[in-house]
Amino acid sequence: MPTTAHTDEGWPGTAYAGGVQLTTLTVDCGGSGIKASVLDASGTMRAPVERVPTPYPLAPDTLVEVVSQLSARLPRADRLTLGMPGMLRHGVVINTPHYVTEHGPRSRVSPDLLAQWQGLDIQAKLSEALGMPTLVLNDAEVHGAGLVTGAGLELVLTFGTGLGSAHFEGGQLAPHLELSRAPIRTTIFDEYVGEPERRRLGNALWSRRVRRVLESLRPVFVWDRVYLGGGNARCISPNVLAQMGDDVVVVPNSAGISGGVRAWQLLR
Repeated sequence: MPTTAHTDEGWPGTAYAGGVQLTTLTVDCGGSGIKASVLDASGTMRAPVERVPTPYPLAPDTLVEVVSQLSARLPRADRLTLGMPGMLRHGVVINTPHYVTEHGPRSRVSPDLLAQWQGLDIQAKLSEALGMPTLVLNDAEVHGAGLVTGAGLELVLTFGTGLGSAHFEGGQLAPHLELSRAPIRTTIFDEYVGEPERRRLGNALWSRRVRRVLESLRPVFVWDRVYLGGGNARCISPNVLAQMGDDVVVVPNSAGISGGVRAWQLLR
């Protein structure tokens, strides 16, 4: 079995007893696409990112099949890190809002899919299917693992199909809060700043909504820094971003992959 040692720089130095570096298959599961690559022990990609559209309906067995197919197209890996939407505890699904729907986000919830996903130990299921140690976290948590510096309280918000979130204290992952379900105006954050609303409103008006979300969260978290990621973070208007403050930073969506190595530190 592999052993893991942690470097002073915060990136894990992972090795077998014989000193062979571990590689990590990292899979970023979103509402519209599933992306994967293999990282070396320093977090560097060993192959270009492979991407497939998220298939719906998405039963657990279907997700396992997609991950297996992506793995077959990439270099061999020693372990798997997977980030997916929703609330998970120790690899067990508490809820996953998109994957229980019949045709994707905002479509009707399938009672059968809801029963298949709720309470499922997806971490154990993937580990058994792929034959490797597996870590499954919320996708924003994996995203944040590739970003946080360990200085104070750091909040990660990812903007894509909906809103993802994670927060870290002193570089360690804090218990997950499903901020996407929090109410704002007459709806919830997930729908207020999700992709359908961005398309409907246009980037300028949508960006104002993003700022309103941050303004509502600032007194709740009193963060030291907040990172805005996900596929739609780049759509935030520069003038609106400038109004948010120096403690707000837009980061590349690639962190959803690059955080796959460092995410294993969160187990400490």
